[in-house]
Amino acid sequence: MAAQLNETLGTIASFVWGPFLLIPLLLGTGLFLTVRMGGIQFRTLGRATRHAFVDKNEEGSGDISNYQALTTALAATVGTGNIVGVATAISIGGPGSLLWIWVTGIVGMASKYSEAYLGVRFRTTDDKGRQQGGPHEYLRRGIPGPLGSVLAVAFMLFTIFASFGIGNLTQGNSIAAGMQEAFGIEPTVSGILIFIGVGAAILGGIEGIGKITAAFVPLMIVLYVGGGIVALALMADQIPAAISLIFHDAFTGSAATGGFVGSTIMMAIQFGVARGIFSNESGMGSAAIAAAAAKTQHPTRQALVSMTQTFIDTLIVVTITGLVIVTSGTWDMGRDEAAVMTARGFSTVLPGTWGGDIVSVSLIFFAFSTILGWSYYGERAATALFGQWASLPYKMFFTAVAFLGATTHLELVWTFSDLANGLMAIPNLIGLLLLSGLVARETREYLKFDPKLRRSPEEVAVFVKQQGMNWE
Repeated sequence: MAAQLNETLGTIASFVWGPFLLIPLLLGTGLFLTVRMGGIQFRTLGRATRHAFVDKNEEGSGDISNYQALTTALAATVGTGNIVGVATAISIGGPGSLLWIWVTGIVGMASKYSEAYLGVRFRTTDDKGRQQGGPHEYLRRGIPGPLGSVLAVAFMLFTIFASFGIGNLTQGNSIAAGMQEAFGIEPTVSGILIFIGVGAAILGGIEGIGKITAAFVPLMIVLYVGGGIVALALMADQIPAAISLIFHDAFTGSAATGGFVGSTIMMAIQFGVARGIFSNESGMGSAAIAAAAAKTQHPTRQALVSMTQTFIDTLIVVTITGLVIVTSGTWDMGRDEAAVMTARGFSTVLPGTWGGDIVSVSLIFFAFSTILGWSYYGERAATALFGQWASLPYKMFFTAVAFLGATTHLELVWTFSDLANGLMAIPNLIGLLLLSGLVARETREYLKFDPKLRRSPEEVAVFVKQQGMNWE
């Protein structure tokens, strides 16, 4: 029965993530938003990065700082997709998949900007005084009539399902596997540790999650990226050939090599786009929920900060993974070996067991951080759909499920998670297209007023009143 259900869900997920639905919708929306907003990801990346990491944290209505909102979103997105997901895409779609992951990330930055902007622009304050925002708010409040309400409800339901799948069960399973491989710890013990750690973190709400992610997300990224840079430096003479292979394969497909299943160009595109979105979540709408909690003076400022998340996730972390796999030659190990492909690539050049240890430890931290980020996404969707009473039961059940993920075989859950992720994106992408005019107009007005993001809070407050914007 389970095998049949898994096959059925897999067929549906393949269609959702296939060439006739999400691939053109995701890439088309990202490209449309890029053009409509004048290539905002190219024009403002330097200022956005400075504002995210150098400028003093902003004050304003919100639950956490703009930096904590960024690290919370990074916590949810820099996960197993950056290690295992990239390896899976390359093992099935060939090295050319990495180019399509890059393309997805580049145009996805415009999608990420737009959804974060709308998340702040249409946020509200709930009964407990916390910010409530994300696609469920801007779909309902920004799109008039029953269409907006239907899209909002669909997004909330799919977000709750996804939070228990890709945001919990699968991550717990990855942590347990990593703990067993790196330290010989049994899955049951890992499950107990996950249960305690997740419970202690999420019961403190977004403030507690924000403080934790702000502290360890940068450290985990630096550990992984640092190890990858050292590995690539030791293989520097092979990098040009690897890059040439990536670009060639993206447009010609790969011939079967060793254990590698021959791929077509369409497979490279399909798995590159699917795993790119799995990694950076641009267009899914999830990061807009974290952005809505940020203390910020204007939606444009937080949206620019949020946009850097996709750059960090895809164009830095994913690039490190992909280049190590292709440069080391482990990309043709075969689909069944995708889970160990990245570790094998690191171990090829780093001394002793360092390569495998770095990947195993990174996978543990990446997965744990993803659980924390998604716990907030799911809790906000649950309270928006059912009311404030749902917050504590959701957190308690979420914590219990994290233990289950460490001790259960999850093939069916992985398939369902892919499907839920894809279904989440559909109502959000429709909303981004319908509300793109508002985002483009208000962004243009703000950047004309404050091109360097240096205006004082008092000046921004006056500007907001002049615009007639009631976004807090």
